[in-house]
Amino acid sequence: MTQEHYDIIIIGTGAGGGTLLQRLAPSGKKILILERGSYLPREKENWRAAEVYGNERYHTHEQWYDKEGHTFRPQMSYWVGGNTKVYGAALLRMRERDFEAVLHQDGVSPEWPLKYQDFEPYYTQAEKLYDVHGEFGTDPTEPPRQSAYPYSPVSHEPRMQEIVDGLKQQGLNPFHLPVGLKLNEVERTLWDCIRCDSCDGFPCLVRGKADAEVNGVKPSLVYANVTLKTLAKVLRLHTSESGREVTAVETQIGDETLMFSGDVVVVACGTVNSAVLLLRSANDRHPNGLANRSDQVGRNFMKHLTTAMVALSQKKNPSMYQKTIAVSDFYWGEEGFPYPMGFIQNTGNVLTDMIPAEAPSRLADLLKFAPKVDLDLRPQYQLAAEHSVGWWFQTEDLPNPTNRVQVVREQIYLDYTPNNLEAQNRLVHRWTEILKAIEQADYLIPFSIYPRNHMPIQVMAHQCGTCLFGEDPSSSVLDLNCRTHDVDNLYVVDGSFFPSSSAVNPTLTIMANALRIGDHLLDRLK
Repeated sequence: MTQEHYDIIIIGTGAGGGTLLQRLAPSGKKILILERGSYLPREKENWRAAEVYGNERYHTHEQWYDKEGHTFRPQMSYWVGGNTKVYGAALLRMRERDFEAVLHQDGVSPEWPLKYQDFEPYYTQAEKLYDVHGEFGTDPTEPPRQSAYPYSPVSHEPRMQEIVDGLKQQGLNPFHLPVGLKLNEVERTLWDCIRCDSCDGFPCLVRGKADAEVNGVKPSLVYANVTLKTLAKVLRLHTSESGREVTAVETQIGDETLMFSGDVVVVACGTVNSAVLLLRSANDRHPNGLANRSDQVGRNFMKHLTTAMVALSQKKNPSMYQKTIAVSDFYWGEEGFPYPMGFIQNTGNVLTDMIPAEAPSRLADLLKFAPKVDLDLRPQYQLAAEHSVGWWFQTEDLPNPTNRVQVVREQIYLDYTPNNLEAQNRLVHRWTEILKAIEQADYLIPFSIYPRNHMPIQVMAHQCGTCLFGEDPSSSVLDLNCRTHDVDNLYVVDGSFFPSSSAVNPTLTIMANALRIGDHLLDRLK
């Protein structure tokens, strides 16, 4: 049964959908936003590493399939706010050159049909909307900007400042990582962030993280024209007989299957699930999936080559919030390797209960050979956590049409083979050398170990691609306004539109693009 008609239907409340809603809500247009999850519960477990990391309390229990046909549980968070509920809130602009064709050792990162200057005003708006703290002029690869960050950078705690000083002595240019926090370091009581050790990867119990629910959805619900339905899973999209318009959004809410209609339908389910929805919506006019005349829906899936490192040393790290350092000196390569290598930033704190779930498997064995740093005989994991600094590396993976999302007998298959691996490995080894040099400067006979993990297929934090935008309908799914070439009233507004992944976190670009498309939709619906 078809339910009420809306001007706009948005499917998904994450970085794309939640931001788009914030832009459209004041318009007076009748808006329905559908979210397959509920509100993430505010509970003590939000800050318990054993629950968040060990039990993956806030990730879906869905099972997807890899290219070998093996099942895995993806790290996807289906809540109001989407994956931003557990993101690390690192919000960076893509580099100006990222929008051009870039030669890598393994191939070419393609040119974008729009350029940095097309996104720059929306980057500025997104930074303001998501309370970004940063500092202009210290990142050697940062793009030009028309205005300063809305808030001053998050300060380094003493141990992190020591590391910054050591990096500078090695000739590097560390800078404050831009992050979206509701933090006032002058008067802590004015904002919600308490600068705790349970931020990166954790839900925020005090709502101090600028996520898509807190900054996008919640402020939009004050408008009477906005309706949010939670636990509403969209099953497929139905089109008119011509196939040129979406006429119904088939949605399961509890035991009911309902049909909603809208003048405009926006898919913002996340890169994988947006492609899945289009593929599952195949019909006579769109036999290979909705808007898939180009056979590009689901192809060119990217998610960065990511590595987590635990750097252990003799020095204790008492920092409460350590995710403040970023390094881009190797973003475009180095002497002897004229290809991009990637981006480095801190992880959140390495907590005792995180280590069994997240740390490299060799860590426990390595700790057996670590010299005693004091007479404390507490368990090794706790000792390791107190003497650790977490580092996160991300290298661009290149778009490849064989890296794709498929739906087979209603099951999700993710066929993904990493590429550009030498650049990733070179970045990690180069950083290890730098950390050893800093340690050598502190101690005549240093003790340091650097166990690391390359992130497996289930890590979905930086997903993009699958519905790339472009001007040619034969080789792209979306036009430059992220409207599907084949269906006049259907848009995709999440990371799906990316032609390449760059090597910085994609979230701010998704947010900026959602604001850009919001302006386009306001013009369309005048």
